[in-house]
Amino acid sequence: MWAYNSIFYQIYPIGFCGAPVHNDGVCVPRIRKLMDWSEYLQTLGVDSILLNPIFESDNHGYDTRDFKTIDCRLGTNEDFKEVCEDLHKHNVKIVLDGVFNHVGRGFWAFKDVQEKKWDSPYKDWFHISFDGNSCYNDGFWYEGWEGHFELVKLNLQNPAVVDYLMECVKYWIDEFDIDGLRLDVAYSLDHNFMRRLRSYTQELKPDFALIGEVLFGDYNIIVNDEMLHSCTNYECYKGLYSSFNCMNMFEIAHSLHRQFGSDQWCIYRGKHLMTFVDNHDVTRLASILTNKKHIPLAYGLLMGMPGIPCLYYGSEWAEPGEKAPDNDYALRPCFEEPKPNELTEFIKKLIRVRQESDALCNGAYKNVVIQNHQLVFERCSEKERVIVAINAADYPYTANAGELNGTAADLLTGETVTMNGQLELKPYSVQYLKF
Repeated sequence: MWAYNSIFYQIYPIGFCGAPVHNDGVCVPRIRKLMDWSEYLQTLGVDSILLNPIFESDNHGYDTRDFKTIDCRLGTNEDFKEVCEDLHKHNVKIVLDGVFNHVGRGFWAFKDVQEKKWDSPYKDWFHISFDGNSCYNDGFWYEGWEGHFELVKLNLQNPAVVDYLMECVKYWIDEFDIDGLRLDVAYSLDHNFMRRLRSYTQELKPDFALIGEVLFGDYNIIVNDEMLHSCTNYECYKGLYSSFNCMNMFEIAHSLHRQFGSDQWCIYRGKHLMTFVDNHDVTRLASILTNKKHIPLAYGLLMGMPGIPCLYYGSEWAEPGEKAPDNDYALRPCFEEPKPNELTEFIKKLIRVRQESDALCNGAYKNVVIQNHQLVFERCSEKERVIVAINAADYPYTANAGELNGTAADLLTGETVTMNGQLELKPYSVQYLKF
């Protein structure tokens, strides 16, 4: 699966393109802005783009009106087709946000139910009771996603709904040649639906990637050979920033070993979960870390640990952004153009090193040295062995371990490092040492 060796770049198009928060019905080809960034993405080194909702919706994209039409605030289907062609020319694969758990109140089939009530042929597409009433006074009750009644829950146990969604996915593949889907709230999706989606997309495009949004629980339940290839690793997301803020590297080391270590009870060995330091739903890294000198170290850890790294647009130059109650738009700004800086250059180097390293993409994980302020771990595949060393302290540290023996190449500096059971770590430093 190509995604296992990829670096993703996530964009929330409605915010990124400066579109109105509420659908104003005016068609403006804002999505073409992505073509102005494609060369930057290629230069940065990312090879996959994850686009949050782009289809016609009531407001924020997760309240879909029409799965086959690009949101008018972003342009037309033809505009997006040109964007996809341009991204592919720049060797960037395209993964779209598949919002299959729910739709908006403006969704065409739900509007038919509003008009015809029990006479609508689509009444069984949703979880509806005509014995009650909604908070919008529709004359019937329906199930909303987690109590959000602007998000009408689809009945994924209805074969007609599933067939319709499969038809939409086929349309996206046929028309836009997309390479995968990010499944919104995958933890809420019907498991049989995900099995059908996996088998169906594999028939259409054998290397089609399915990545689920999962916030909690056992990832194995939906990341397996029958359902999804990957899912978001929120456990390690929390461990990443918390380990630096609390100066307790034991936290992330524990999560990584619990998930990917060599012990029999380690639960996700051999799996490639999507890793990140921030995204469109959480406070940006530059705002959540208390010591800003830890920002490059967090990226050093992200690119060195197991998983599929995903960058959130703007965070590669340390853009701030704090999550506010009931308002995520502070996290989803519009940038006129990329603003690369010293951090961006460092991340570019990390990306290049990771993409050229089989151990960092696919290798096993082993903790070597864990201290409150330092973490040294080993990534090892059949082809190579790499030591990743992080020093979050403002003073040098000497790490001692039997694994720190021999001559290695520092993949970030090009220097040769000779060790005899010890490794010198400079203050606020990241090292990738290849043996």
